[in-house]
Amino acid sequence: MRNAALVLGLVAGLIGMIVGFAGYGYVAAIEHFGEVEGLAQQLDNPDLVKAAAIIAPMLALAGGAMAHARALWAGVLLLVSAGGMYHAFGFNVFTMFPIAFAVTGGVMALAAGKPDEPKAHF
Repeated sequence: MRNAALVLGLVAGLIGMIVGFAGYGYVAAIEHFGEVEGLAQQLDNPDLVKAAAIIAPMLALAGGAMAHARALWAGVLLLVSAGGMYHAFGFNVFTMFPIAFAVTGGVMALAAGKPDEPKAHF
């Protein structure tokens, strides 16, 4: 289960980086060029989107990377990452896979106990 959480966390982080780059770029473009009536308008909370675009994928990558050694911490980081992506970007066609992968990896990391290693976290 730890290896599955590792892979799911890394994939969620990489896809989340693409979503984060697009979200951060959109907010920055609107700040720089201004709104275009009927085409591009600023988001309600651009600071949240900019912060989550950096932090959420980083947490997913960190959680995936530490899933083998520290499954409990990895699971918490993956679930926080999924919550951050959902809160900032919502659940849509672009975010469904990173959110689903992060949640699944987080649950698997939290469920990983004695069968994987003699040191269980619970």
